[in-house]
Amino acid sequence: MKILKGLAYGLAGILGLAVIAAATTYFASNAKLNRSYAVRVAAPRVPTDSAAITRGEHVATVRGCRDCHGGDLGGNRVVEDGAMGKIYGSNLTRGRGGLAADWNDEDFVRAIRHGIARDGRGLFLMPSYEYANLSDDDFGALLAYLKSVKPVDRERVPITLGPVARVLTAVGKIKLAAEQIDHANVKAAQVVPGVTVDYGRYLAVGCIGCHGPNFSGGKIDIGPPDWPAASNLTPHSSGRLAKWTEADFLRALRERRRPDGSKIDPVMPAVFGQMTDVELKAIWMYLRTVEPVATGAR
Repeated sequence: MKILKGLAYGLAGILGLAVIAAATTYFASNAKLNRSYAVRVAAPRVPTDSAAITRGEHVATVRGCRDCHGGDLGGNRVVEDGAMGKIYGSNLTRGRGGLAADWNDEDFVRAIRHGIARDGRGLFLMPSYEYANLSDDDFGALLAYLKSVKPVDRERVPITLGPVARVLTAVGKIKLAAEQIDHANVKAAQVVPGVTVDYGRYLAVGCIGCHGPNFSGGKIDIGPPDWPAASNLTPHSSGRLAKWTEADFLRALRERRRPDGSKIDPVMPAVFGQMTDVELKAIWMYLRTVEPVATGAR
């Protein structure tokens, strides 16, 4: 009888600790999700010519906007499973349920460059640290394109976080871009397109969300548990790219196959293969200059 009582008390204690842990995780994650940011921004110059709109469409494609917001930019499923929850990209068009229906240019500046929604809260999984330094030309062209797309009537799917996403947010493994950006010092990059290290550095910012700020790859914290590890993009001997050529790199991005014939996992966005030769060669040139780091040593 004493043993049963002891087991019962032990079980009750474990359950109590689990409830406390769950409550702590919930409130800690909510505190980050509901934090308000006040950032003043200036309205950008938005061109209206067809060349700028075409350029904006290219920027939207290769910078990954369609991966989360859909091919029609009307919203898309990003993640939906029990562990991570239900996460959908917003409708960016002027249709019913779309942000552009009532957002102004400043609202888009806050969202894209700063990761901040119209109500002041940080946007979940919006990778604004990749977009904060968009050149004024690319940013203006992107907005010009967003203004030109066909309206899509699609209501927003509210974000609901699963237990794993809650824990990762609470402990800081998943960080909102609004937490990471130095909002007072966001500056548009001054770059000239070309096969240069500087242009490659500008474009390679789009890789850091999965491959890490030092490009060493490893576990992708922002994705579901079953996502594969990101590859090491540095010249370190532990990574594949140390043994690749520029031609191997371009072919892998275009054809989705490594030099050994193995397929690249679909988690790696196929849109990067739609970059121009100039863009891909510039990224390759830049990656050859980054510090060699062991795989996963973020």
